[in-house]
Amino acid sequence: MNHMSVPEKLSINKYELDDGHPHIEVHTEICNTICKTKACLFVCPANVYSEQEGKIVADWAGCLECGTCRAACPTDALQWEYPRGGFGVIYRYG
Repeated sequence: MNHMSVPEKLSINKYELDDGHPHIEVHTEICNTICKTKACLFVCPANVYSEQEGKIVADWAGCLECGTCRAACPTDALQWEYPRGGFGVIYRYG
């Protein structure tokens, strides 16, 4: 039986981008004033979040749509929803 590693499986995912309609919005004013942990930087398996010039930004195009960031955010600084129908990640191996 042929086994693939998790990185190998993830590398064959496809993404249908919905340009102009990001499904993640970071409320930087909340992140910068209330959030002490910046959990999104550490829990996202796709490394969607980064800190640039002191602000948390999201590169939503590579999102795996798992919702981990939303669950981990202690301040509700992330507005996250599933992409519109027909857009987002397309998993080849569930």
